[in-house]
Amino acid sequence: MTSPVPRSPQGNRGDLFDPKCPTRGLLDRIGTKWMSMAVKVLAEASPEEVRFAELRRRMPGISQKMLSATLQGLTRDGLAGRRVEPTVPPRVYYRLTPLGLSLEEPLAMVRAWAEEHMAEIDRANRESDGSAASSRSDTTGGSVET
Repeated sequence: MTSPVPRSPQGNRGDLFDPKCPTRGLLDRIGTKWMSMAVKVLAEASPEEVRFAELRRRMPGISQKMLSATLQGLTRDGLAGRRVEPTVPPRVYYRLTPLGLSLEEPLAMVRAWAEEHMAEIDRANRESDGSAASSRSDTTGGSVET
């Protein structure tokens, strides 16, 4: 059995299969639909900044609270920079850092894969849901054909 790859802030790789590895938490954060959308919007604007209100307009369905949490996560992870203009009300701007820009390509590939294969996934879901419903009726006294 091999031991996990050592991790450090100096840049050693993590080990996804080690339950203590922070890579798992990072994948949870960057794997959300809102994170992917925010990175896409900010990448399209790069190197320019985008105001919070504009991000919200360009991400249909996101609440102010969820956008705020998403942007806080991006900023905390060093993927985005935040700038506040001290106006009333304050104007808050975001931009991707070079690290954040490096995330756009892999996320774009995942988004493209999802869009390309959504019909197949939907079909598999319908078939699975139909099989599950059929299976439930079989065990609850429904008729079973042989």
